[in-house]
Amino acid sequence: WPRLPRPSEDGVPGKAFSPRKASHRDRVAHSLPPEKREIFDSLNSWAEDNILVLLKPVERSWQPQDYLPDPSLDRFYDEVKELRERAEEIPDDYLVCLVGDMVTEEALPTYQKMLNILDGGVRDETGSSPTSWAVWTRAWTAEENRHGDLMNKYIYLTGRADMRQVEKTIQYLVGAGMVSTCI
Repeated sequence: WPRLPRPSEDGVPGKAFSPRKASHRDRVAHSLPPEKREIFDSLNSWAEDNILVLLKPVERSWQPQDYLPDPSLDRFYDEVKELRERAEEIPDDYLVCLVGDMVTEEALPTYQKMLNILDGGVRDETGSSPTSWAVWTRAWTAEENRHGDLMNKYIYLTGRADMRQVEKTIQYLVGAGMVSTCI
C-alpha cells in the first residue's frame, strides 16, 4: 500500500489536525428556505408510517461475526487459515475496491453528522431527536456500520492489506470532516 501524505491545508508539515484556513467552502450550506423546510416537516408522519417500518429489529439483523471465524471455537485458527487461502485468489484490484469501500463505510460518523445538521427534516442537533427522519438516520448509520465492521475484520484476517495505513487513512478522513455542497 502506498504511503499517504499527511494532509495539511496550511502547508505546515506534521500538523494534520490544525485548523484549516477559512474558505468560501466553510459557509453554512445546509440552510433551507422556510417553505422547503415545511415540506420535510409535513412528511414526518409519512416517514414514520412508511420508512421506519422498514427498519429491521437489531435482534433479527445479521451481525459481522455471523460471517467470520468464531474466536471462541477451537477451530478458529483453521478457519482463519482457510479464509486466508481463499482470499489469496482475490485479484489485487478487487481488494483495493474492498478497502476503499471499507474506508468509506468507516467514515459513517461524518455522514451522520452531515445528515444531522440538515435543516430539512433531520435537524438532530442533540443526537437523540425523536423525529422520524432523525430516528431513521441513526438506525441507518447503525445498520451501515455493520458493513464497515465486517469488511474491516475480513480484510484484517486476510493479511493482504497494510492495516496500519488503512487505519491512518480512516482517521485522516474522519478527522478532516466534510463540506456538504449537496443542499
